[in-house]
Amino acid sequence: MEIVAGDIGGTNARFAIARIEQGRVVALDDPITLPTAGHASLALAWAAFAARIGRPLPRAAGIAIAAPIRGDVLKLTNNDWMIRPASLAAELGIDALALINDFGAVGHAVAHVGPEYLAPIAGPAGPLPAEGVISIVGPGTGLGVASLLRRDGRQYVIETEGGHMDFAPLDVLEETVLARLRAQHGRVSAERIVAGPGLAAIHATIAALENQPVPHRDDAALWAAALDGSDPLAVAALDRFCLSLGSVAGDIALAQGACALVIAGGVGARLADHLPRSGFARRFIAKGRYEGMMAAMPIRLITHPQPGLLGAAVAFAEQHVARA
Repeated sequence: MEIVAGDIGGTNARFAIARIEQGRVVALDDPITLPTAGHASLALAWAAFAARIGRPLPRAAGIAIAAPIRGDVLKLTNNDWMIRPASLAAELGIDALALINDFGAVGHAVAHVGPEYLAPIAGPAGPLPAEGVISIVGPGTGLGVASLLRRDGRQYVIETEGGHMDFAPLDVLEETVLARLRAQHGRVSAERIVAGPGLAAIHATIAALENQPVPHRDDAALWAAALDGSDPLAVAALDRFCLSLGSVAGDIALAQGACALVIAGGVGARLADHLPRSGFARRFIAKGRYEGMMAAMPIRLITHPQPGLLGAAVAFAEQHVARA
């Protein structure tokens, strides 16, 4: 059967046709990306997608949304769409719908993909464990956190808000970053530092310590300068970002009782080449008496180009096809 897979964020709405056979997603077409600012509602973006592909849409959909799937109305960051789960299927003109949190969808993608989409970052070689908990940490605009429980041949995705736990500094520089952010925000969560915008906070702190001016530029330009090595301060900030991400990811893995870690998210994808050469793994395993256990965990990066769309389709298959 065919369904529409959707991945709705604050800036873009992505749609693609997915094919499901025997309860598994076997194909995902190239996505069409629409800016949410260009459409007044999800239903209107859906209609624009239908017009782009030029044929009637399947009457079933799996849709990932960047918001907790709770309450009568879902509220997205940077997006004024009003999404009402109870009436959404009727608004879209479909008969079957699976609605899932966007990082929950990433968890379903991790559960579905083979080793060809799981690039090694650190830890022992080989496939992810067939039993136990796999922590999934995704730095992007925010810090997504989920866990995948594998037990008795079944897989269960557990969505969390772990990115909002308090940030715990480990040295003087991180304490300085924390103090600067606390002056701005009061409470400082982990995602203030180890998500995309966190690089600017680290960069500004290092510049102040070095008595150097901070040039005005957006996050995209700062990340580009850090990754291409053209700005030594940005490179230093990126090295520190990877250290802090390792510490946070290790804390999450400990808290979830994990036996493996998968890095996801847009920032994670940009760090594919840098993370294995950074101090990420050293900080990940630096957990005192549990250092041996942490070192034994495989750490992988999911490299599928559209994990949100794939995971939304997988969630639909699990909810509607596998039980049919």
